[in-house]
Amino acid sequence: MDQDYRMFSTQIKQETGIDLSLYKEAQMKRRLIALRDKKGFVTFKDFYDAMKKNNILLEEFLDRMTINVSEFFRNPSRWKVLQNELIPKLLKGKDSLYTWSAACSTGEEPYTLAMILREEIPSQKFSILATDIDELAIKRAKLGYYLEKSLKDVPEKMKKDYFEKEGIGYKINDLLKDNIHYEKHNMLAESFKTDFDLIICRNVMIYFTEDAKRQLYQNFSNALRPGGILFVGSTEQIFNPNQYGLESVATFFYAKK
Repeated sequence: MDQDYRMFSTQIKQETGIDLSLYKEAQMKRRLIALRDKKGFVTFKDFYDAMKKNNILLEEFLDRMTINVSEFFRNPSRWKVLQNELIPKLLKGKDSLYTWSAACSTGEEPYTLAMILREEIPSQKFSILATDIDELAIKRAKLGYYLEKSLKDVPEKMKKDYFEKEGIGYKINDLLKDNIHYEKHNMLAESFKTDFDLIICRNVMIYFTEDAKRQLYQNFSNALRPGGILFVGSTEQIFNPNQYGLESVATFFYAKK
């Protein structure tokens, strides 16, 4: 790692709490060089100095490094497994569910979960904690406005029930927002809440180092109640779930023993 980027990483950690060393260096550095160059800076030192004086630039940096790519019902077959097979199991002996959408980006994932849960249990019987490190993403999630392409996998009935056409996009029905609580959270640095029935963290682990992944999987396991389920992304299969006290219950789903 060159000195300019190393110093930048140290300063970013001091300023924001984000540890860039926990991300795969080649991928992250490539993304940040592209942004730095686009903004007209030659060195990371100059880029950081500018961010210190310009909150908009800092927000753009955070938005770029947190990889906000999402859509509703991403990999629809997996959501069907969750709805048809796993949620009924989670509800056995319980009348409510406590869930967490970690690294929720701009909200498509927690809203997808809310739609599914409203189909299965009364709205007062579940809660969704939705967290992300990017405050701008959280603001967009709370707004709940999405373009047509994000809704391509939403079932027609749900689209009719939970979305309203507005301009060139769609606005989420306020009913869906009632069960979701958004918080800023750095899952690589901050403690986790506990006793979750379901944790969803998809399509973000691929950006972290192997050491960071191992620590996160253990932390997610610790945050689940016994029998609780972790739902990961389609490129993030856990090959040794036993070491985290987890067992595979379906493809990309792991239950705490």
